[in-house]
Amino acid sequence: MTDHARAYPATRRDDTVEVLHGVEVPDPYRWLEDPDSDETKAWVAAQNAVTQEHLSALPARAWFQRVMEGIVGSPRVGVPDRHGTHLVVTRNDGTQEQDVWYAVRSPEDVASGGRVLIDPNQLSAHGSTSVGGVTVSLDDSLLAYALSDAGSDWMTIRVLDLATGEPVDDVVEQVKFSLATWLPDHASYLYLHFPTQGGATGTDASELPGGRLMLHRLGRPQPEDELVLEFPDQPRLFATPETSHDGRWVIVHLAEGTERNNRLWAFPVEDGPAGSRLGEPVRVVDEVCAAYEFIRTDGDELYLRTDADAPAGRVVKVDLGRARETGGAEFAPVLPESDATLLHVVAGGDELIAYSLEDAQPRLRRYGLDGTPRGEVAVGPGGLTGLSAHVGTPDVFIGVSTVTTRSQPLHLDLSTGTLTRLPLPEGGTFTPPEVVTQRRRATSKDGTRVPYFLVHRADLDLDQPRPTLLYGYGGFDVPVLADFRPAWPAWLAAGRVLAIANLRGGGEYGAAWHDAGRLRHKQNVFDDFIAVAEALQAEGVTTAAQLALHGGSNGGLLVGATMTQRPELAAVALPAVGVHDMLRFHKFTIGGAWTSDFGSPDDPEMFEVIRAYSPLHNVREGTAYPATLVTTGDHDDRVVPAHSHKFTSTLQHAQRGPAPVLTRVQTSAGHGMGKPSSVVAAETADLLAFAAAHTGLTP
Repeated sequence: MTDHARAYPATRRDDTVEVLHGVEVPDPYRWLEDPDSDETKAWVAAQNAVTQEHLSALPARAWFQRVMEGIVGSPRVGVPDRHGTHLVVTRNDGTQEQDVWYAVRSPEDVASGGRVLIDPNQLSAHGSTSVGGVTVSLDDSLLAYALSDAGSDWMTIRVLDLATGEPVDDVVEQVKFSLATWLPDHASYLYLHFPTQGGATGTDASELPGGRLMLHRLGRPQPEDELVLEFPDQPRLFATPETSHDGRWVIVHLAEGTERNNRLWAFPVEDGPAGSRLGEPVRVVDEVCAAYEFIRTDGDELYLRTDADAPAGRVVKVDLGRARETGGAEFAPVLPESDATLLHVVAGGDELIAYSLEDAQPRLRRYGLDGTPRGEVAVGPGGLTGLSAHVGTPDVFIGVSTVTTRSQPLHLDLSTGTLTRLPLPEGGTFTPPEVVTQRRRATSKDGTRVPYFLVHRADLDLDQPRPTLLYGYGGFDVPVLADFRPAWPAWLAAGRVLAIANLRGGGEYGAAWHDAGRLRHKQNVFDDFIAVAEALQAEGVTTAAQLALHGGSNGGLLVGATMTQRPELAAVALPAVGVHDMLRFHKFTIGGAWTSDFGSPDDPEMFEVIRAYSPLHNVREGTAYPATLVTTGDHDDRVVPAHSHKFTSTLQHAQRGPAPVLTRVQTSAGHGMGKPSSVVAAETADLLAFAAAHTGLTP
């Protein structure tokens, strides 16, 4: 046993064994699934103490802490959203743990001025309360905002008067994965309500009732809210509503868990004695075979983005009046499929603004409602952080970021075509380095060409192998771009190399690319990541002794699976809030929703597929694993911390190499949403210092 192993806190192993499909599956650390037990709390405290002792001795920690404080301490502004005479926008002066929401009068005032609407920094002692999002009533009079504590997915909706900022005496609780969807009476909204019981400590969450779509009327107690939709026989079915700009229709997307494909119903909005109510829906799409996303209506014509018969996406329209009469929807083409991946379409003025990716790089184009091109918007490389527009309003606001620069807000005036860069708040001590971004490709195990971005400081020649951070995700149709994450400019400023991989399972190249990395094809994602790592080494960018692997959530699974399949591939593994117990993920909180990408362990065939790559179940005793820092939050109710706790314990027990296996458990933090700025700085500094120490980097 190594010196590192002897230094780990003692972790009890028991003889728990579960028989799944005739296979005995040992689970000696199942007791760590209970986050509230004294034994689990003691384990977390002991592990954190050992980790902090290791981190405090790292020579680069102070440097990275100082740089990260400069990065997160830079003043910033979000993407404005026009609501009548007000622009709603977030700002942070660099010293605040959470962004503050403001109402301003003009685009020129977004960086300063205006008045405070919501300051979450005043709502908790340590900045752990955050705003999950806001929505404004159709008459621009009321603003509903969702509050979350300690990074939890659970939210509470409150309301204020947009003109005065005064609070409305109204509260709705037990909300998840939903903001308020306002109805045209301006006094009621829809939201998704979930029960609070079960699913936290191993209860079979697949048996819990799903979210119920409820209608809340301001001023009435929540128990009187009206049930709009529920599917007790389909507990993983989620309803996501949107109201048309004219208030005539509520479009509801119905999807099972995180499944890309969905049903789509259009509810006519009617006047009732108590206010707006929903009539019988037009079931525009009632067979789950493709993705359909609401864009806008034009009278009875409904515009949708879809990948039906178009894996890269296209825009179609359907006559709702005719569909209601005939009982069937006929789709007419508006924008055909192209070589670019159509990610999202918004309606602004009398136009459609289409956000596409061309080789994982953003393109923004304007079209008339008949599909006639009206020009391209030059947003440059990187990624979009936001895109806000409204029917009948010429203002379009766009957020653009790069690897080293946080969101830059742009204002597009549709009436003139003028694109203006809005001012940013002054101040800050960090100057991002100039960088060079290359586009490269690796060859995966089955011959698929896997693209990746290679980024380095402009004054750095790739004339010798250098410490390199390889990041990936590869799942749930999520595109990974060369955009901003707080860690990137710090790592690059230290004079090292960053690689960002576009793996199968992601959303960079349409539905076919996503499908090639999920369910029975999930191993392709890990093969792609391995291929990029091998290419970086073969091309002399780095070596195995200088390579660090990083990813979060599904990306944490990616790192866990890669390091257990190829422990010699890299010197460092940084799995963050990862899904590591793939045989029990569906038994916790919202985990059952992920079967769209992972499949279900309850299915005997998928069980074998999943067991073959589940990180927890592929750790082998006597193996030399890379230096590993597992990170999670004690309030993570999306990927519960038990995944990280059990994986850490298993790795510590099995490790026979000299590298440390440590875990960093952040208190009063969840999956990542709403994390206070100081926590982001400290956690990221620790990750980078750990990676630096074990890849030979001295900033």
